[in-house]
Amino acid sequence: MHAPNPLRSDSPLTPGPVFLGIDTGGTYTDAALWRDGASGGTVLAKAKALTTRHDLAVGISGAVDAVLANAAIDPASIKLVSMSTTLATNALVEGQGGRAALVMIGFGEAELARAGLGQALGSDPVIFCPGGHDVHGNATELDLSPLEEAMPGLAETVSGFAVCACFATRNPEHELIVRDMIRERTGLPVTASHELSAKLGGPRRALTTLLNARLIAMIDRLVAATEGFLEARGIAAPLMVVRGDGALVSASFARQRPIETILSGPAASIVGARHMTGLDNAVVSDIGGTTTDVAVLDHGRPRLDPEGAMVGGLRTMVEAVAMRTFGLGGDSEVSLDERILVPRLKLGPRRLVPLALAGMVHGKTIYSELERQLRAAHPSRLDGRFAFRTGVPERLAAGLSRNEARLYGEIDNTPRPLDLLLVSNAQGATLNRLVARGLVHVVGFTPSDAAHVLGKQANWDATAARLGAELFSRRRDALGQFIAASPEALAEWVLRAVTRRSAECVLETSFAEDGLDGADTVAHPLVQRAVETRPGIVGLAVSLDRPVIGLGASAPLHYAGLPPIVGNECIVPPDADVANALGAVVGQVRVTAEALVSQPEEGLFRLSCGEIMVDFKEEEPAIAAAEKEARAIAAARALEAGTDNAEIDVATEFHVSTVEGRRMFVEAHVVATASGRPRIAA
Repeated sequence: MHAPNPLRSDSPLTPGPVFLGIDTGGTYTDAALWRDGASGGTVLAKAKALTTRHDLAVGISGAVDAVLANAAIDPASIKLVSMSTTLATNALVEGQGGRAALVMIGFGEAELARAGLGQALGSDPVIFCPGGHDVHGNATELDLSPLEEAMPGLAETVSGFAVCACFATRNPEHELIVRDMIRERTGLPVTASHELSAKLGGPRRALTTLLNARLIAMIDRLVAATEGFLEARGIAAPLMVVRGDGALVSASFARQRPIETILSGPAASIVGARHMTGLDNAVVSDIGGTTTDVAVLDHGRPRLDPEGAMVGGLRTMVEAVAMRTFGLGGDSEVSLDERILVPRLKLGPRRLVPLALAGMVHGKTIYSELERQLRAAHPSRLDGRFAFRTGVPERLAAGLSRNEARLYGEIDNTPRPLDLLLVSNAQGATLNRLVARGLVHVVGFTPSDAAHVLGKQANWDATAARLGAELFSRRRDALGQFIAASPEALAEWVLRAVTRRSAECVLETSFAEDGLDGADTVAHPLVQRAVETRPGIVGLAVSLDRPVIGLGASAPLHYAGLPPIVGNECIVPPDADVANALGAVVGQVRVTAEALVSQPEEGLFRLSCGEIMVDFKEEEPAIAAAEKEARAIAAARALEAGTDNAEIDVATEFHVSTVEGRRMFVEAHVVATASGRPRIAA
């Protein structure tokens, strides 16, 4: 079933415009060509290419060129390009980004200890200036001498500035003065906190602004590279980017506010899931190579995290999908929990290079070592494991300890078996540190290998996968028995474990959305008994109130057994493998503007909206002006974000109290939301 597009631009007799969606994931870059039309449109072609982290444009060009060739269409006929990306998310998680200077106005060093601001700042410079405003927008004297003294040196050592003033959301005057001064004297990008959020909470607003300033150059390079590629292919279409809440914005808009693209990929997948199924209420579970992302679709929109997106352990003020991420995927490490009498399989959270993939690239080396291990009289815990270098530049290996450097020197670009490489348990810990730094890959048995053994996946080398399964099945339990009767039995066991763990991920997310501790609730013996679906005098079952939408290339395989465990159907759409790329083009532009009317003293109503602050003597004119200003700002932002036909809704929330039967106005919060389909090429 497809959701009808209320804004489609064609009739049933006329083909609609063609849109190109791109998603840069951690492993693959996906591309999809979609023709807008009746009954939800049509996917014309789709393709994947390995993501090239050193130069994302290479992976993008590989996927896009393939999809253009598959569809056999003229690139000039594409009317819109939209992309989702994990670039900002990965950069924050990995501590990457440009060096930015933080200017704090009206704050002291004590604020660095709040909201993780000091931790995020690290060694980047911070300048404190007296100034800022109070809660009603009244100014404190501004003194910029500390900034003026530091600016000449900073201009040569940072890639951007972040400016945060006390209560700038009530009056941004001091942020505007500082922003304009820095731009005039340095020419560098400057982010002011009131441009990103209207919420109170100075340290967290400063944190969000700092992260945005670090990401500007990175997103700018991605957008420039993509625009250059599109121009070279003759694709003269607007370029859009998916935000973390699933909305689309123009590339120029995203360049200024890259922080809003965190969790862009997962948000796009939810938009794509709704479009492909037409469901307004569902649990969306997207299984990839490394992780499974689960979120809830409610009344046609993804549920957002009310506290702001959490990325890399830092809580931002960015509105984004309430997504739970689990270390479960097709390339998850398969290991054995041997601390119990009856062995149990463990999956993840670490990602390994599957034996089937390593066998395809390094066939002879992998085969000979696996066969040598099979001839050994006794199995080893290191059987079927290899290590090789990731291929990153040598400069990234700086700072290794003596033991790490020695082990790293023994590893090269050809996989080496761990049973010959490691001579002690301590070296195992050393290897793990090299893996954590991104210097070394470990090869081992994964669910992808299990699928190759059973003929349910065939894109890599099934022979290497079967040899690995045979080695793994020779492991013995506490009674001395083989843990599996055959490689096929082991593979079936692994795939059942993936399905069960997938169900636990869905249930944990659902319990958490119901206000429970998701992990503890799923671990409860009664829930575990229901998940295992084992019989007893008392029959136990869990039941979701909505279906599951399964996404990801391996979703048809791993989610087929979900329905009896979660108590509802599981729908895997035909194009589930490119849901992110599809979601990137079927979404809508959506932006907001906020205004606040407060009462600093009786009989005075103060409007704060964007860069203006105006006083009124009566409530009604103040509210009317607030709604008008918020509507105007939302309309202007919608144009900048890429839509020419925005519909604007205005909602006003009043906060009042009653004193001795008399209504007392406290404040009114006005939110104008503008939404519409993105403009397309003529």
